Amino acid sequence: MNPGPAVLGPGDGARTTPAPVPDSPAAGTVRWPRRHRRWLLPLAVLALLAEMAFAMVSTAVRQTPTIDEPVYAGTAVVYVQQHSLRYNPEHPPLGKLLIGSGLALARPHLDPGFTGGQTALGRHLLYESGNNPGRLLLWARLPVIVLTLLCGLVVFAFARDLAGPRGGLVALALYAFSPDLIAHGSLATLDVPAAAFLLTSVWLVWRARRRPGLCLLPAAVALGAALATKMSVLAAVPVVLCLVVGSVWAAQGGRASGARGRARRLGVGVASAAGVALVAVAVVWAAYLAVDPRLRWTAPAGVPDVRGTRGLIAGRLPFPRPYQDGMRIQFGFEYATWEGFLLGRHYRGSLWYYLPVALLIKTPLGMLALWSAGAASLVAVPRLRAAAPYVLVCPAVLLGAAMLGSRDLGVRYAIFLPVFLAVAAASVTVWRRRWSQPVTAALAAFVAVSSLLTYPYYLPYSNEAFGGPAGTRLRLHDSNVDWGQDLGRLADRLRTRYPGERVWLVYKGSGVPAFYGIRASDPRKVPPASVHGLLVVSDSAAAKAEGRLAELLAGSRPVDDVGHSITLYRRP
Repeated sequence: MNPGPAVLGPGDGARTTPAPVPDSPAAGTVRWPRRHRRWLLPLAVLALLAEMAFAMVSTAVRQTPTIDEPVYAGTAVVYVQQHSLRYNPEHPPLGKLLIGSGLALARPHLDPGFTGGQTALGRHLLYESGNNPGRLLLWARLPVIVLTLLCGLVVFAFARDLAGPRGGLVALALYAFSPDLIAHGSLATLDVPAAAFLLTSVWLVWRARRRPGLCLLPAAVALGAALATKMSVLAAVPVVLCLVVGSVWAAQGGRASGARGRARRLGVGVASAAGVALVAVAVVWAAYLAVDPRLRWTAPAGVPDVRGTRGLIAGRLPFPRPYQDGMRIQFGFEYATWEGFLLGRHYRGSLWYYLPVALLIKTPLGMLALWSAGAASLVAVPRLRAAAPYVLVCPAVLLGAAMLGSRDLGVRYAIFLPVFLAVAAASVTVWRRRWSQPVTAALAAFVAVSSLLTYPYYLPYSNEAFGGPAGTRLRLHDSNVDWGQDLGRLADRLRTRYPGERVWLVYKGSGVPAFYGIRASDPRKVPPASVHGLLVVSDSAAAKAEGRLAELLAGSRPVDDVGHSITLYRRP
């Protein structure tokens, strides 16, 4: 097979471009006039981003708070109004400052004397302070939605650097129709922002192969922004710094030869990587100082005493003390024993293969095929091979680190994969075999159709091989299917289909059922013989049901479901 010409990024020697197309089209073909063709590409990009924006905004409007969002929203308001770092230290502040930029426009009221924990803080802000929780949550989500759309532009630009405009459109289509990115990009959480900042950093490092002086500083800022959003990005930092050395080495190609010249090139690369690291650290410090310029900090009770290698890392990294204590809290989470649910099995602990299996279930089939073909093309095609470390190594390292973690709670821990591998998928367009373009278009269309059919229930998405969104609860739990997002829809369903019925509710989420007009009792607090009528159970709770709840479910039959995340049972 012979790959066609590819448009590579800067610094790869001779630049190969697609062969010119004659002005006179062959008989029987139709070509747009040249003055119109130049608008087709930006219109296609705009259309894909508009589709994604519509999906995210319309989804965000309908969903009630997921489990993590009230904590982040409450912390963001405390950051903006009180300039205090005392809440949610296990995550750095930049992502929450982003959320807070939207909340500031909503002007929420928060009692400055509130002293409860971070979970109670989120509930107090949304439900106990006179605020409109739906309006407040939408304002919290909008900045993340905007950042997700901007990341789509970076995906397009990175892919276009590698494979030309056609490759850029393929990458953007996979990104814009990704159910996981739509689901988590429309929430006030930190996963997608961290992935967006990291991809931006890697793309700028790639472009530094030609113009290091112009690209390395913004790349360092983007890397620091990723570190100041989620600590899990730390695993990718050595990879990015090695890529900086490689880019600077490539940028100096042909200027020096011999051992002394190579040593000089290496020294410049290492110095550049050190400069990137220093700027990234400065960005992390700036994020903390933006919250509290005096950096007042008292370690909260319960920060674990982490020893060994992890303790050494937490104490030696050149970050503010709140960041170091946040790392200790995260390490403490890793020492805990969590419950998981995979393929119908409820277990304690973690499974190293959990994330690959969950990704296989929750990724559109056409996307899996294009990811695989794109990654193979990056490695196999000589003219693309230089880009392979930039596109593939960071997500591989982060996936390996996540697989070794103790929390089997959802593919959001690997949300960077649909971001980076969308860029990799662009590489399939360099093949000029007769079958390659229609097959690529068909697979991309399959992804789009699969994504559109699941609207607006993106969070519980499963691909067709696993029964679609309705079957996700049988195989996965938590943020893969039921994160508390459908409490408002449940209230509507009870009001329209089951008015006046006695309701028993086991809800797993951060919403307050009574606020939405749901009057229900907890069936676990009374003898099973007393529970009759409508039993409503969050699918995450049902997946891990034991004891009394398992007994109740065994004697009930499912009669309805809400959003593919909450099941209604009838109990005689």
